[in-house]
Formats: sequence, C-alpha cells, structure tokens
Amino acid sequence: MTPRRLVSPLRSSLLSLAAILPLLSAPAVAQISLTTAVDLALRNSPRVQSAIADVARAKAAVQEQRDVYIPNLTVGGTGYGRGYGYPTGTPTLINAQSSSLVFNYSQHDYIRAVRAGYDAANFTLLETRQTIAEDVANTYLALEHDSARRATLAEQQTFADRLVAIVQARLDAGQDSPSGLTSAQLTAAQIRLAVLRTEDDLAVDAAHLSLLTSIPAQDVTVAPGSMPAIAAADPTQATLSAATTPGIDAAYAVARSKRQLALGDARYLYRPQVSFGAQYSRYSTIQNTNFEEYFGRRDAFGNLLRFQQDTFGLGVQLSIPILDYGHRAKARESAADATRAEHDADVQRNLFTEGRLRLRRSILELSARAEIARLDQLFAQQQLEILAIQLNAPSAVPPTPKEEQNAHITEREKYLTLLDARFQAQQARISLLRQTGGLESWLRSLLGQTPATLSAQPSSPAAVQP
Repeated sequence: MTPRRLVSPLRSSLLSLAAILPLLSAPAVAQISLTTAVDLALRNSPRVQSAIADVARAKAAVQEQRDVYIPNLTVGGTGYGRGYGYPTGTPTLINAQSSSLVFNYSQHDYIRAVRAGYDAANFTLLETRQTIAEDVANTYLALEHDSARRATLAEQQTFADRLVAIVQARLDAGQDSPSGLTSAQLTAAQIRLAVLRTEDDLAVDAAHLSLLTSIPAQDVTVAPGSMPAIAAADPTQATLSAATTPGIDAAYAVARSKRQLALGDARYLYRPQVSFGAQYSRYSTIQNTNFEEYFGRRDAFGNLLRFQQDTFGLGVQLSIPILDYGHRAKARESAADATRAEHDADVQRNLFTEGRLRLRRSILELSARAEIARLDQLFAQQQLEILAIQLNAPSAVPPTPKEEQNAHITEREKYLTLLDARFQAQQARISLLRQTGGLESWLRSLLGQTPATLSAQPSSPAAVQP
C-alpha cells in the first residue's frame, strides 16, 4: 500500500461523513435527530473549518518546498538613471532574472518534514471532526436525559403537591402533626428545586447544541427516548493496542516532521549546494550620455571596447558551507525540539492507553449501577402495584392516601436514579466508541450505511503525497 493510498481513506472517511448524513429535518422543525445534528455541526463548526484551512496551508507548504527546483522569473527595468563602465547596470529598458535550486542535501529532508506536517494536519482534521461528533452525541444525549428528567419530575411534583394537600387536610382534622406537614412541604420544595435545575441544564444543553448546529436555541428540542441505542460492547474483549486516535497520530506526525527538519539542518555544513541562475538585460541609450566616454577606447590589452545593448548571462553556482556556528546551533536546537516532540507523543499515547483502560473498567461499574437502579425502580413499581391491590381489596386494611402519594414519590425518585445511571453509562459508551474508532461506524449505522472504520490508521503513518 502506497503512502497516498494509506492515508487517503483516513482523510476522506470523516470528510464524507458530512456528505452522506442527509438533513432529515429542517432547522425550523421542533425536534432534531442525532444524525441531523451531527451533519449540521460538521458543516458549520468553525473548528472544522480552521482544521481544513490548516490542511490547505500544509499542502501549500509541501508545494513551496518542492517548487524551489522550478526556476523563477523576475522582469523589471529602470525608469531613469545614468551608468558608466561595463556593464553599465542602469538604465535598462528591460531586465529579466531567473534562478532555482539544483541540488541541496538538506532540501530533501525539508520536503519530508513538510509532508509529515501535511500528515499531521490531516490527522488533526480527523480528530477535530471526531471531537465535534462526540460533543454533539453527548449533548444530544444530555438533552434527551434532561427532557426525561423534566417529565418525571413534573409527575413527581404532582404527587408531592397532592401529598402536601393531604397532610394539610389531616392536620386540620387533627390526624397529623405540624412536622408531618413540614416534611411534605420540604419534599415538594426539593422537587421544585430539582425541576429548576433540570430546566437550567436543559437550557444550557440546548444553547450548546444550538452553537454546534447553528439552529436557534428555541428550535432545539429532543423528545425523551429519541436517543439511538448504543451498542454495549464488552469492554474486556478489546485489546489495548487495537487502535489509536487521530490526535495521537497527529502528534507522531509532528514529531516526524521536526525530526526531518533537524536532519536537514544537520546536513547543511560540508555538503555542496548547487543553484542555477540566468539574467538578461537590454540597456537604454536614450538617457545615458556617458557611453562615448567609456566605449570606443582600447583596454590595457589593446582590445577595442564596444558597447553591446543586449546582455545575457547563464551559470551554475557551486558552494560548500564550511564554517557557520549559527547554523550549527540551529541544528542542535532543531534536534532537541524533535526529541521533545517524540517524547510528548509517547506521553500522549500512554495517557490515552491508560485512560481507555480506566474507561473500559468504569463501563462495567456503570452498567452494574444501572442494573441496580433498574431493579430498585422495578421493586418500587411492584410496591405500587401491591399498594393498588390493597386499595381494591375490601378485606385488607387499605393504605392511607398519604402512604399512596409517598409511594408514588419514592417510585419516581427511583426512576430518576435509573435515568441518571443510564445517562452516565451511555456517556461512557460514547467515549469508548470515540477512543476505539467506532464512533463514525455507529453514526453511519444509524442510516444503514456501510461503515468505513478508521481501524486502518497506523500509529506512525507514512508521509502523505499531496
């Protein structure tokens, strides 16, 4: 596989993601789907546009280093002037100069350096797109969670208000104590505070998704239960070296770029440098009145000096740098910078590996917590069913309305705990998808597309040929 074919799928995988995710709903529609949100975010994100500009700049840098072998051309002339001697220099009607590099040991290293920089820019673009997609998925999940919490808290608040009214009536009838009323009012106040906090979270998450997608915040609405299911892969089955992230690949590409730059600086001294040069001039005889004072005479060897209006020169220059302490210091600086970049990339890789391991283990714990919350809520629901049976059974002692409302409040509280546990587990799964390169595949699967995974990314990709 050639270097171009190796990284081309990496560059086009997420670039094609925005193109294949159709707009399933218009921005003015009340509810927005996850795929639409991701599509709009990838299209409108300033961070993505900045990363694309960096790729274009890196590609131009590669062309700039390669084009030093192509002769340049400069054309000009002198508007007014006087000259004496040979060559007269000025004034000239037209002057054309051309030069180019023919050979330089360091130039090949510099070209490889900018190509590695082009690699890094492409990997950074992939990393930016994945970051935006993960941010959208987490924000969408948070909106769905906030919507479900708000609906549940509204039901719980209804039960709490009923409880306050019941306890107040019991207190008026002398069947309850003032502390019982205070306890019921405290429960209702706590639920109202939870409602306010949930509405604040909902507003903040909607505003954040609005900034990501460029949709007005008032039009960003997510229905409870609209979040697509996330595959619950077994975290213990994946190996630690299964994949990296484009960010780590970008770090290693930057390190390679700096290492090639250091090699180029180190190969500057004691190596020949060959350059090409050409010049053409057509001198003016209108303004220059000193030609007769110089030409028409004979030189020291008896040769007659004759004026030639057109002159042309062509040559190749060979030079060998012998002594340049400044450049030697620059080479040491570049080598130290490259070493630092390599170690920084290793640190970033190690932190990623350790963090992914911790995330995998935490998913197991979060899944266990979610299961406990589900069983706890199920037990509370079963208690409600038993309570309903007791209310309809004439032979049994019926529970009081106060006990009934307390049971409803408790069941809703257990359900809120279940929502929070599921939310945390889903967030961890999204992060794991991102770190294992499966986030794009999951998003594509929502539309029934054949996933183009990023698993082909090498940890140290070869240079890209732009």
